[in-house]
Amino acid sequence: MAALHDKFGRAITDLRISITDRCNYKCVYCRTGNEGALYGDLPFEDYLRMARVLVGMGITKVRLTGGEPLLRKGVVEFVGELAKLRRPNGSGGEALDIALTTNGHMLAEMAQPLKDAGLSRVTVSMDAVDPDRFARITRVPNGYDHVLAGIRAARRAGLWPLKVNCVLMRGFNEDQIIPFGMFAREEGVTVRFIEFMPLEEGRTWAPSTVVTLDEILARMAEYRPLVEIPHARSETARRYRFEDGVGEIGIIAPVSHPFCGHCSRIRITSDGKIRTCLFSVWDHDLHAQMRRGATDDELAEFIHGVVQKKEERHHIGEADFVPASRTMVHIGG
Repeated sequence: MAALHDKFGRAITDLRISITDRCNYKCVYCRTGNEGALYGDLPFEDYLRMARVLVGMGITKVRLTGGEPLLRKGVVEFVGELAKLRRPNGSGGEALDIALTTNGHMLAEMAQPLKDAGLSRVTVSMDAVDPDRFARITRVPNGYDHVLAGIRAARRAGLWPLKVNCVLMRGFNEDQIIPFGMFAREEGVTVRFIEFMPLEEGRTWAPSTVVTLDEILARMAEYRPLVEIPHARSETARRYRFEDGVGEIGIIAPVSHPFCGHCSRIRITSDGKIRTCLFSVWDHDLHAQMRRGATDDELAEFIHGVVQKKEERHHIGEADFVPASRTMVHIGG
């Protein structure tokens, strides 16, 4: 199968598969608190077939997302099946880089089994290091202790590098920047701040709610000096370490510093639709092709055609911006 490139010459090497759009948290920047799963889940064997075809087309990294992926029974076994896939390299194939994004609530008891099954690394979403603030953001009481235990269990299991993602939203948690810098140093994790994007169910996003990369850097400099670390062009985060070498942070800045020109990602939603951009206004139904009896070669041909429609960039903050056809929890992070 031919390697995947879009019409702008970008190599597509990263696949994100949402295995559920259910979530046990109701974070204020994501959920209205009223809507649950809208699209449902597919059998794991269907996701596995999609992944196998895409790996044969040059995918080297697979990230499992949701919703909350750890809500799915059988996720550990699914990771084990993904770990058996090999990307072609002319000498028997190389192992995939398999990652998972989770809110961490159920991670403490699952970190070691996931590692044993073949998971490479994990990213935990955590938007405050203060338990009361955390509860107000997630609308889940007593969740902070569960997430902290999950982070520590993942570190012990060797799920590395271990990243903690914080979505900053003005008026909710912008005062957590320095506390998160301290957390990165104390817990030995990489904290990544994410600019708030217009992907929430409530459709309340406005430019004034975004805490930008420049603001984050200025605030962190009040705590300790930072030194930028070189990063690959396709990486979403700009990386920084503290000047004394203890601790690392990253900043994902799609609003103030877009990185669309080097995007290497496509997504599969929990109901089997391909999305070529977080901000796509349409889906491409890969699972429908499977239901019609398409062969793997026919699926590959369909995927090639979809990737040629990948958007050049998003238009956040511009006059012609149209919100994505799905919100984040129903796309997959």
